[in-house]
Amino acid sequence: MGKFEVKTRKNGEFQFNLKAGNGQVILSSEGYTTKANCLNGVESVKKNAQDDNKFDRKTSTNGKHYFNLKATNGQIIGTSEMYESASGMENGIESVMKNAPDATVEETA
Repeated sequence: MGKFEVKTRKNGEFQFNLKAGNGQVILSSEGYTTKANCLNGVESVKKNAQDDNKFDRKTSTNGKHYFNLKATNGQIIGTSEMYESASGMENGIESVMKNAPDATVEETA
């Protein structure tokens, strides 16, 4: 089962990573100024991860594939790692869709 890890960055901002059951990071957030906003981001991922239309599939300038998960208002709430192939990216999206809705939330140092 997946989990969200909420941590504090060196600059004092809060960030979450969604990890799959194997511990691999499958989605990372931007920096949030407050923990409450970060936790709201987690809830937004849980809610929006079940809608394939909320995943924005992209190709970087170096040809690698990645995706952004967007909220209802169009704001990016999470970004994936870079994938070598489009099929790898699709597997990543599938993993977010499967893991996010029921993922636990853990706070790390």
